[in-house]
Amino acid sequence: MAHSLSAKKRIRQSIKRRARNRSRKEQIKESVKTFAAAVTAGAFDKEETALRDVDKRLDKVAAKGTIHKNTAARRRSRLAKRLNAARTAQATRPAGEKPARGGRKGGKGAATTSA
Repeated sequence: MAHSLSAKKRIRQSIKRRARNRSRKEQIKESVKTFAAAVTAGAFDKEETALRDVDKRLDKVAAKGTIHKNTAARRRSRLAKRLNAARTAQATRPAGEKPARGGRKGGKGAATTSA
């Protein structure tokens, strides 16, 4: 337990800061989930608005110092890449065909040939 007044104040400040940062990170997670749901549904108008919302939140949170700016940029890039991949998959897929499920090619039990 802290004894000095400055140490007690530091504890109070860190508790407030932690709550604020957790809230901000939770907002990012929620907006990413909304984006992911829009991508899996294939609603391109919702995808774009959701991606803009995620971008805005990531920028704000990075500006406040909760996450690093490069982390925000990396996550933004990955989400945009995901949107573009979904668009190209939608464009190349024949009409009436269901979207492909995610996952690795081959899976765990796939036999590999070694030379």
